[in-house]
Amino acid sequence: MSDCRVENDSMGEVRVPAQAYYGAQTQRAVENFPISGWPLPPPLIHGIGLVKYACATANRDLGLLGEQGRSPLNEQQIESLLKACLEVTEGKWDAEFPVDVFQTGSGTSSNMNANEVISNRAIELSGGDRFASEKPIHPNDHVNMGQSTNDTFPTAIHVAVALQIHQALIPALERFQSALAQKAAEWDKIVKIGRTHLADGTPIRLGQEMSGLAHQLQASTVRATRAITAVCELPVGGTAVGTGINTHPEFGHRVSAELADKTRLPFMEAENHFEANAQRDGLVECHGQLRVIASTLFNVTNNIRWLGSGPRCGFNELRLPSRQPGSSIMPGKVNPVMCESAMQVSARVMGNDQTIAICGATGGNFQLNIMMPLMGQTTLESVTLLASVCNAFVEFCATEMEANVDACEGSVEKSLSMVTSLNPYIGYEKAASLAKEAFKTGKTIRQLCTEQEVLPEAELDKALDPFRMTSPHATKE
Repeated sequence: MSDCRVENDSMGEVRVPAQAYYGAQTQRAVENFPISGWPLPPPLIHGIGLVKYACATANRDLGLLGEQGRSPLNEQQIESLLKACLEVTEGKWDAEFPVDVFQTGSGTSSNMNANEVISNRAIELSGGDRFASEKPIHPNDHVNMGQSTNDTFPTAIHVAVALQIHQALIPALERFQSALAQKAAEWDKIVKIGRTHLADGTPIRLGQEMSGLAHQLQASTVRATRAITAVCELPVGGTAVGTGINTHPEFGHRVSAELADKTRLPFMEAENHFEANAQRDGLVECHGQLRVIASTLFNVTNNIRWLGSGPRCGFNELRLPSRQPGSSIMPGKVNPVMCESAMQVSARVMGNDQTIAICGATGGNFQLNIMMPLMGQTTLESVTLLASVCNAFVEFCATEMEANVDACEGSVEKSLSMVTSLNPYIGYEKAASLAKEAFKTGKTIRQLCTEQEVLPEAELDKALDPFRMTSPHATKE
């Protein structure tokens, strides 16, 4: 058996791998774009399949695939077409999408890739010969009916991104937030020293510190929801330039409604198809929320890294789990590897945001943005990385980290900032003088106050109670 078969398109003959479900246009794209070796990410392939399913459903319900159509399909063929679309959505044919991300800027090659795969698979499901030159279920006439790459490919990007955020990123952020909130509750009675400017501040409870980090993750979940909202308007129905040429007036609404029903996400037809076809501002806004989430993730994990520094010469207020040997030359060294992994992911996502901003600002001329495959790949990469590293951090670090109570509480009495709580009793100037003397002599604030009889013992104990300093009190009572 030959390794190749001959297929034809409008430009002539093309040799295609013998058993491939894709055809001539896909093969030309494979040959034209030997760039990165990166095919479309699977979630985007699945999104294309889902959009094709919704389009076929709308065309079926409008009577355009059946008897009213120019090239009518029978009931079995229509059902086979729908089933083939769903198989793409389910990931059954991911290997049949070999086109490089760095392809034609509209995504036409990948759209035709999908049309060819779905066509041939539908023919096969309906009992036909997918290798025949005549296609009874045609990639353009049937699978691509009422569509242009210019409206369906960005629709698929929006659907894929929204689904990944909903199904992967939001649950991961919620899991991370929950893990930190649990630690905040467990450690609420542990008093430590706060820090501002990397310098000693007033006392704070370790649980309070963790609650702040947990709230950052809670806010990130809200931002992820906003990211979904940014891509809920769908361009489908605009076809080539937003006019809706060659499609039914109800097509865009019906497809959007079907996608909303299938995904349980609030997809809707674009308010203005000329904007929706030409611009990718919604995707830029969406990734902007991902950038903020990445910034938060960097901050949270970096703070945990600092709190776990040591074990002898750092803060050592948190004991982070040992995941692997930390050095090829220093025996026994253990590094905060999960923190560092998360920080690298964050840096990557923040860099991706610059890519998306450039693509959105400069890639759109007149009626089309020509950076769409890259925008889809980059956004989905960011979502996947953020979700994956959040899950890994929870599993391999957050749930197992422990408080070092001795290190937390041991630093409190030594801190010069303890003097702050004396302001209501002795005033700022006297308190500042005590702090300077303590620094010079190496004595604690409590020792100096006792020696100088600044306050009666009972009153001093109350004023210098570290736990009392961790909640509001503005008077000496």
